[in-house]
Amino acid sequence: MNDAAIHVDARDIQFSNSIEVTRARRYISLLFVVFCFVLASNSHSVSAIEKSPSGLSVATFDVDATPPIGFMMAYDRVKRIDELGLRCRGIVILGSGEPIVLCAVDWIGIANQSQDIFRERIGKASGTSPSRVAVHTLHQHDAPRSDFSAEALLHQIGASELGAHNGSFAREVLNRLTREIEASIANATPITHVGFGSAQVKEVASNRRIQDETGKVVATRYTATRDEKMRALPDGVIDPELSSLSFWNDEKPIAVLSYYACHPQSYYRTGIPSPDFPGIARFMRSQDAPGPLYVHFNGAGGNIGAGKYNDGSKENRLLLGRRVADAMRESIEKTKKFEVTPAQVSWATTPVSLPPAKHLNRDALTKELRNWDGIKYWGTPDKLAWVLRFESGAKIDLGCLSIGDVRVLHMPGELFVEYQLAAKAIAPDLNVAMAAYGDYGPGYIGTAEAYGQGGYETSEPASNVGPETESILMNGIKTLLQINEATK
Repeated sequence: MNDAAIHVDARDIQFSNSIEVTRARRYISLLFVVFCFVLASNSHSVSAIEKSPSGLSVATFDVDATPPIGFMMAYDRVKRIDELGLRCRGIVILGSGEPIVLCAVDWIGIANQSQDIFRERIGKASGTSPSRVAVHTLHQHDAPRSDFSAEALLHQIGASELGAHNGSFAREVLNRLTREIEASIANATPITHVGFGSAQVKEVASNRRIQDETGKVVATRYTATRDEKMRALPDGVIDPELSSLSFWNDEKPIAVLSYYACHPQSYYRTGIPSPDFPGIARFMRSQDAPGPLYVHFNGAGGNIGAGKYNDGSKENRLLLGRRVADAMRESIEKTKKFEVTPAQVSWATTPVSLPPAKHLNRDALTKELRNWDGIKYWGTPDKLAWVLRFESGAKIDLGCLSIGDVRVLHMPGELFVEYQLAAKAIAPDLNVAMAAYGDYGPGYIGTAEAYGQGGYETSEPASNVGPETESILMNGIKTLLQINEATK
């Protein structure tokens, strides 16, 4: 719109009396105000276009996700709130088709119907479809979980104690989150460049599964391992690489997303919500290099922990956090930036159906439901919810964000690190990162071979799926990693 579009000449208006003259003058003044507003709006739009030739922008969001005193976390009720609380944060990518939303929460898991509702509500708030929303947890243990399906089953039997399946706080966070996302989109920042860099994390991760020469698991090196002989054993199979995907407005970083595969506990069951050492690392980066929003995702760390480097001493939490923070910093120092266009950004999903493990029997679980004590971590409500979800035909979306030669895979459950290593091996010419701990319904997801080797992670209490899951997930990963020439 320009000056010619709104033009009023008072000489062309005939007035019969002073009242009409006054009204006309008010009318002309109103038109002038409208003209100024339109001109200012157009100037703002032109300015935004000049700053972002790509047409891409990113909105960041960050809300408190710390449960109140008395609320049941995964294992214990909250008795005190400490200096560092839990966060729910992420980004909305705008300008390449429908918005793409990536969200990371400092909770132990978001499963089944909770995944559906989180994605639906976030999608509505950001103006996109749920299939273009990825919701992940970091899996800290002094933190809540969310499974609206399990909660509904407990309501059906009239349970008086819902325990960790009480969904009231999750709904509060959802309301807070959707308001924040709506506000953030109105203030999205233009993006001109994207960057990707990686660095080695030193002396944090080690494989939890200690195996003999036949491959049988003979011991588990948990997050806090006091046995010196077990700590002295080699790291085992891990992925020591931390990768960072960053979004820039020219030389200004707007958001930095990091990915690293490791159980995130140094110690827990304190009754105090804590983001543990990944949250401390994230906080350190925000203090060392303030400005961008730092969002961290846990990779395929189902069989990975800090046990070799952590005997449970309280001072190790800060030590582990600093080591991860150092790798976060180094990954940015090694980042290679490139100009980005909408054609280089895409989101793809492939839905998969993961059959429940053979030991999960619907009738038996239904009978056991009334024995729920409100305390168990793994228990009948979540396992029955997983079985019923499969029987309903619901599927899990495996997702992949593609930007240039970067691929970020978004996966469910407590995935074994072998899946992450295999994904990188499939596409060695691409920069591949992985976020696991999406839909928490499957629990641990081992490799096909691992289910015959024993160990906690593939035991009946821990895993809700079986060996056939490997081929399903690997086929999905291969599909998502197919090189799309339009995005390179």
